Amino acid sequence: MSPKSYIYLAWFVALVSTAGSLFAEAIGYPPCLLCWYQRIVMYPLVAILAVGIIAKDKLVWLYVLPLALIGAGIAFYHNLLQWGIIPERLAPCTLGVSCAEKTVVILNFITIPLLSLGAFLVIAISMLIYRAHVQRS
Repeated sequence: MSPKSYIYLAWFVALVSTAGSLFAEAIGYPPCLLCWYQRIVMYPLVAILAVGIIAKDKLVWLYVLPLALIGAGIAFYHNLLQWGIIPERLAPCTLGVSCAEKTVVILNFITIPLLSLGAFLVIAISMLIYRAHVQRS
């Protein structure tokens, strides 16, 4: 893959993630507090990556990578809550939807926070590979 392909991959993953969360909002699926935090980090990635692509900014990884790693950290914590590794009493969700409850499960193990973690990791890894290509050239 060309270095540019990794930026497009990251942008596509961010776009699909954002569209999915907006669709869930449109059908009335209420997000928990940790889901909101993950959305807060994911949404700007669509715009940042798009601007980086249009401007041909070789430093776009520098703006995207920290957000992707923060999002991955939040998603990882969310998964630990849902897996029962972190007790529910330590969850930041005090009102509304429980962060520890698995409300949507695909194939008996894929949850929305797991999809979010995967998306953030794909974006972060894409940016690391892109950075390596850019620094070599």
